Amino acid sequence: MDYELLLRKKRRYQLGKDKIPQLTSASYEQAFEIEYTHNSTAIEGNTLTLMETKLVLEDGISVGGKNLREIYEQINHQKAFRYVKECIANHVGLEEKIVKDIHAMLMENILVGGVYRNVDVYISGAQHTPPSPNEMYRQVKNFYGDLLWKRDQLNSIELAAWTHAEFVRIHPFPDGNGRTSRLIMNYQLMAQGFPPISIAKENRLLYFNTLEAYAMEGNLSLFAEMIADLEEQQLDRYIGMIIQGEELDQGYQDQGQIL
Repeated sequence: MDYELLLRKKRRYQLGKDKIPQLTSASYEQAFEIEYTHNSTAIEGNTLTLMETKLVLEDGISVGGKNLREIYEQINHQKAFRYVKECIANHVGLEEKIVKDIHAMLMENILVGGVYRNVDVYISGAQHTPPSPNEMYRQVKNFYGDLLWKRDQLNSIELAAWTHAEFVRIHPFPDGNGRTSRLIMNYQLMAQGFPPISIAKENRLLYFNTLEAYAMEGNLSLFAEMIADLEEQQLDRYIGMIIQGEELDQGYQDQGQIL
């Protein structure tokens, strides 16, 4: 991971994002929200296609042949992501109440959200077994305590990766831990001035393997590298839009000088 390069690109993004035409910025953010919702729910088995996700979220059209849970998963994810963006805009730091609020939104009309599990759970296909309830309560309490001092230990990408990997390793909720983890990962990125990222459903095997490496061996580097690569791609997209906006502004200035 070339973190210094990411920081330079982040500064370029922060200083230049106001140069992106408003229509371009709004349409990209809307498209990202739909893509992110589609990918994050599809990783967990939701069968709606990207276009069906658009119909549900953007056009408010129900999709025939899909069960209500899948529809609610999409609507709820959009609501939770918007809540995350609202918290970031208000400079609210990540804490237990926020995480429980996010989970409650994700689970609306599905099951009671924001409540930690009191039974054992197992993850299909994974070597790692989440801790039993008593141990889980201890570990999740430590997780929130560690959020503070990890900020001084890790860079912003590593902190976001750790927040996701450690939370999903603990698996404190009966369901929805993956979606919650991806949202709080983006929470950490956005809190540090980075744009949010989306992990494509096509990359789920690599994604699961990197998380398993952390859960079994404590190796965060593979997952952090994946997040860094996705963040750089996202920054490059924004920088491309900034350059286009600057060229457009320059064109208007040149035209004004001619006139």
